[in-house]
Amino acid sequence: MTIQQLLDMELPIIQAPMAGVQGSALAVAVSRAGGLGSLPCAMLSLDAMRDELNTIKSQTNKPFNVNFFCHTPPTPNAEREASWRTTLTPYYQEYGVDPDALPTGAGRSPFSLVAAEVLEEFKPAVVSFHFGLPSTELLERVRGWGAKILSSATTVEEARWLEARGVDIIIAQGLEAGGHRGMFLTDDLTTQCGTFALVSQIVQAVDVPVVAAGGIADRAGVSAAMALGAAGVQLGTAYLLCPEATTSKVHRAALQSKAAHHTAVTNLFSGRPARGIVNRIIKDLGPINSETPEFPLASAAIAPLRVQAESKGSGDFSPLWAGQNVGGCKEISAAQLTRELAVGL
Repeated sequence: MTIQQLLDMELPIIQAPMAGVQGSALAVAVSRAGGLGSLPCAMLSLDAMRDELNTIKSQTNKPFNVNFFCHTPPTPNAEREASWRTTLTPYYQEYGVDPDALPTGAGRSPFSLVAAEVLEEFKPAVVSFHFGLPSTELLERVRGWGAKILSSATTVEEARWLEARGVDIIIAQGLEAGGHRGMFLTDDLTTQCGTFALVSQIVQAVDVPVVAAGGIADRAGVSAAMALGAAGVQLGTAYLLCPEATTSKVHRAALQSKAAHHTAVTNLFSGRPARGIVNRIIKDLGPINSETPEFPLASAAIAPLRVQAESKGSGDFSPLWAGQNVGGCKEISAAQLTRELAVGL
């Protein structure tokens, strides 16, 4: 069975859920075009999620995906938090930020029973997870209304783990991918490999459909991934310049500059490895810094610097998420891009 048949869509194209740079508009546009649009929910309140789902339902009857994180919330470590803020103090002084007035809180929540209860009102056809899977109880709750389950694997071991727990489709997330690494059985970055190497290995290791993700930005890349056995492709970076995306002006400018060709996997912005365009803070502190608080607690301390810098047109402290291939970023509608990606498939 193809993923088009499994997910009741026309094209083997999935728009990656991208928290912070999109809402319902991008998901609707992709689903209407025949692909699978996705709504990132990890940073949404329950009311905001309900509003976005109402909007999607009012604008399309096509299948769409809702995405959640499955991390274990960390216990705040006051000493580590203080050390991290001390590291950032020179920047606070430069931008006139009062370190005593910094926000607190995680900013990202894992999938929960209350989120499942809201989802059940809408019964989305597809629910995807990042950083593993929720509890068996929550997973069965989602399956109860007939939703298909997707989750990301960054190693063969993770793919086998997901298959053993009944995931319908595995997203093979190669190291080229922008945004957060979906790794959950290890935090060793040396285990991470490129998309095509990963897809080939996972296709041989599991019996469920595999979707390729990471560094794929055009029709040729889609075709190459499917030639290796992928049942479809998930793309995120390619959609960042579409008018339906909420990508900031600073982020859009970075994507269209030479800087976009230099990305790195960094933990500075959230506490967890994620790929973005190298900027001042990454150059100054190194992409991976042991002082950052655990995910997602690192975000609060750097957020005010981002606000101040972006108000001056600078992305020095912004998480400029992007994959290693920005060649497919175009200022065209998401519908047109989706159809272009699937030409000839």
